[in-house]
Amino acid sequence: MKKLMIGNEALARGLFEGGCRFISSYPGTPSTEITEFAAKNDAITCEWAPNEKVACEAAFGAALAGVRSACAMKHVGLNVAADPLFTLSYTGVNAGMVICVADDPAMHSSQNEQDSRHYAIAAKVPMLEPADSAEALAFAKRAYELSEEYDTVVLFRTCTRIAHSQSIVKEGEPVAIPEKPYEKNIAKYVMMPGNAKKRHPFVEERTAKLTALAETTDFNREELVDGAKIGVICSGTAYQYVKEVAGDSVSILKLGMVNPLPIERIKKFAAGVSRVIVCEELDPVIETHCKNIGVEVEGKNLFSMIGEFSQNTVAKALGLPVKEGYTLDEAIPVRPPVMCAGCPHRGMYYTLSKNKITVIGDIGCYTLGAVAPLSAVDSTLCMGASVSGIHGFNKATDNKNAGKTVAVIGDSTFMHSGITGLVNIAYNASNSTVIILDNSITGMTGHQQNPTTGYNIKGDPAAKIDLETLCHAVGIERVRVVDPYDLAACDKVLKEELAYEGPSVIISRRPCVLLKSVKAAPALVIDPDKCRTCKMCMKLGCPAISIKNNKAKIDPTLCVGCDVCEQLCHFDAIGK
Repeated sequence: MKKLMIGNEALARGLFEGGCRFISSYPGTPSTEITEFAAKNDAITCEWAPNEKVACEAAFGAALAGVRSACAMKHVGLNVAADPLFTLSYTGVNAGMVICVADDPAMHSSQNEQDSRHYAIAAKVPMLEPADSAEALAFAKRAYELSEEYDTVVLFRTCTRIAHSQSIVKEGEPVAIPEKPYEKNIAKYVMMPGNAKKRHPFVEERTAKLTALAETTDFNREELVDGAKIGVICSGTAYQYVKEVAGDSVSILKLGMVNPLPIERIKKFAAGVSRVIVCEELDPVIETHCKNIGVEVEGKNLFSMIGEFSQNTVAKALGLPVKEGYTLDEAIPVRPPVMCAGCPHRGMYYTLSKNKITVIGDIGCYTLGAVAPLSAVDSTLCMGASVSGIHGFNKATDNKNAGKTVAVIGDSTFMHSGITGLVNIAYNASNSTVIILDNSITGMTGHQQNPTTGYNIKGDPAAKIDLETLCHAVGIERVRVVDPYDLAACDKVLKEELAYEGPSVIISRRPCVLLKSVKAAPALVIDPDKCRTCKMCMKLGCPAISIKNNKAKIDPTLCVGCDVCEQLCHFDAIGK
């Protein structure tokens, strides 16, 4: 059966057809839908893990038990999973294991541009990269064969365009894979130094075998054009751009296995043309390999190391005509990203901004608190860094800024990697105030459940972490809960905790307004006769409020009746 699928759905289908029966992941755009689509198939046990390290280790446990497994994450999530990844290279697997990692060139929803191919090289494990949805399915299915034949975890790299673009996919039948029996093997799976030293030669031998495979495998393929003077080496999305603009005018070496890379195959391809161009987004991984094996190529002298490519980018580099873009007669106003109307974080951020508090921020939709007019976030580094960061910030300055500094972190991010930072605050006793923005969901990636929500990936009841009890358990004596829609309460609690000399936690708790379980209140209205255009309500940065005809106006299609703006109006102009 043929279907139109986004790459993530096709990848999930490929894992299923390849015999995968266990997936553990942490949501991260652009990888999230892989696990969501897989979870619709009852043949696969799917879970959201607290973080990517846990997900990777759980998937290893399943593979060790003899069940084909997978985990999925975005590129920065692979940083979190790097610890088990590098040792997995030594232990190998029992049943097949695939780690899906989605890079985000152009940073559509990420804090950096990172090329995950470096992890495959450093960990010395194979990496596959599809160029469309059909290959996502086919490669994922075959990744398990590769994993088991070469006793290795397989990295499966996609990017935003492959993950979220659609193409035709032909579904097949899942392979019937019996569970492999687990056999105790201390020398293989217990990586203490004596055993690890003996496994390292195995890793090097495997790399040599995989390099030999790269010379013949159909993961890689030549698309040769008689008389073509230019040869292009590419993979993934770049391959699609080259095919679209160059058609049959250039020869192509299309790489589907991007680690390890072939040697003789590249040399032979280069010998058949007079000019070789490497077209790859982000870092010059293929280009560097070619130069290291003595093949003269052009690459980053023609292409940028920053952002995504396009058809015109590739056409220009290949010396082909560049299509004119379309322009509009009128300039479109810039629409900066903002928190949703009625977002429960807005009240707390307004309070922090009003009190001129330094805010050590974290990763989530609440990072948008950095956007004007709130401008309430001073730093954002990585998942959990707010809690660890405020400790160092206050300790290094002998707590002189403690009364004017807080950390903010979401409930899901706190579960991911904030807990250990809070343990550090309690254990090493810094005068730090941590605000957990508990909106009862993982909001940034599209409303996935997490250990604080009480539901699992399928929406079934699950163990629910009690944040107050957890904070007390790690040594925090002062834990306060506040409704962020209540500005007076937010202001009072914030000032009290900042005045307290010692570790404390404020839990700002209200569910995300976009949850299906949250019912919006009637929209508020502004009486134009009472409005003095003081613009106090505009300081919230709520997208439902604007100035029209020199008066504040509320868009009833956006307003959810949270009443926060009403609390700021000194002229009683806002009401039901």
